[in-house]
Amino acid sequence: MTTTDRVPDYLQGHFAPVPDEITAHDLPVSGALPPELTGRYLRNGPNPLPGEDPGHWFAGHGMLHGIRLRDGRAEWYRNRWVRTGLLEGRPPFTPDGTPDLTAVPANTHVVPHAGRILALVEAGLPYEVTPDLGTVGAVDFGGRLRTAMTAHPKTDPVTGDLHAFGYGFTPPYLTYHRVSAAGELVASAGIAVPGPTLMHDFAITERHAIFLDLPMTFRMDIALTGAMPYQWDDGYGARMGVMPLERPGEVRWFEIDPCFVFHVGNAHTDERGRIVVDGARYSPADVAVMWPSLGDDPAGPAASAAATGQATLHRWTLDPATGAVTETALSEAGPEFPTVDDAVVGRPNRYTYAVLDSADIAADIAAGTGPSGVPRAAVLRHDRVRDELAVHELGPDVVAGEAVFVPSAAPDRAEDDGWLLSITTTRDGRASELLVLDARAPADDPVARVTLPRGVPSGFHGSWVPDPQA
Repeated sequence: MTTTDRVPDYLQGHFAPVPDEITAHDLPVSGALPPELTGRYLRNGPNPLPGEDPGHWFAGHGMLHGIRLRDGRAEWYRNRWVRTGLLEGRPPFTPDGTPDLTAVPANTHVVPHAGRILALVEAGLPYEVTPDLGTVGAVDFGGRLRTAMTAHPKTDPVTGDLHAFGYGFTPPYLTYHRVSAAGELVASAGIAVPGPTLMHDFAITERHAIFLDLPMTFRMDIALTGAMPYQWDDGYGARMGVMPLERPGEVRWFEIDPCFVFHVGNAHTDERGRIVVDGARYSPADVAVMWPSLGDDPAGPAASAAATGQATLHRWTLDPATGAVTETALSEAGPEFPTVDDAVVGRPNRYTYAVLDSADIAADIAAGTGPSGVPRAAVLRHDRVRDELAVHELGPDVVAGEAVFVPSAAPDRAEDDGWLLSITTTRDGRASELLVLDARAPADDPVARVTLPRGVPSGFHGSWVPDPQA
């Protein structure tokens, strides 16, 4: 990270970092907070120190934002940096050139597991934090975790096991991990892949883990410049790997059409024994528009008139009996950060939630004028049974963060019986709210809005931590 007087685009507007840590009590609420929402909504994201330029939005120090809800009140908001080795000034590499897995930003996700709250980034170890967002320290599960750990672990809703993986730019390039419901790392297994790739997310079913080995490969020459060290590689290929959970390290690979996936929505095994995976898919052309430094030249042939630089919700169906792969688009361009009810992770789900921040830019690109459409932001619910999309529009001046589903306490509740929580921020970065929607009718007016005491920068992922865990 460098100190600079010039503010890059990725640190302006709703991306602009906040300069300090604050605590505010008794937050204003419009509407009525459901009394069942008793716990903490926590969200992670990058936030460099004042004057720092991390070189990319993804690279800022991790900062947690938390809102404490109880008995229909919003008791407090607070934000705290995750005090990692990197924040304390340690270099990311040891003297012998190996990565220091504690000198990382811990800026991507925050999840509860086995009585701990873990701040996560895929480049290093988890960091435990307190319910009030103080940093406890790095977690290596008693010395058993010797690789980085993904920011997107999956908790099996039946066993309580936390399934995870680590990837790196030196062998082993990919390692699977399983943490028991009691919080012990009980299995680790290396998985052979051709080389180091950017593997942000994965999926589980009740019997499998599914890995995404995609053509966004690590480049040491780029890393040495301080830039994001990944680039699209047409020669690498694209595939999904299916690993039986009872046989860690044993993976069968399925070739898929070239693409990139940041986020998986869910996966399950269907009645025919096929593995079905849903995720937010970027075509090679969309990679080139979205992230020119990682993709092809955006002025080149890959940036077709149809490319928007946005993902489509997509379904891959992998048939172990025949080796066949079927791919189906589930939505038009735009949705990202797909989420589901945690109770259906790895099982068939009817509803997928996502957020949208798009403009009508395809025609502008085709005309050679560049994106100039009016921004459109929304929270979405896709009903897979009826193939219906419910849209909660936010208007052109507000962006939405990931929508996290919180279940109601009703016995035998329906899958969508609960609420969606999202931190929204004005595009100028000046103001934010905690938005509470009825997941059964997300297009309706909000159930409640909590006014936050400051603008919260756009970030990545969060979790609801209910009492008494909190």
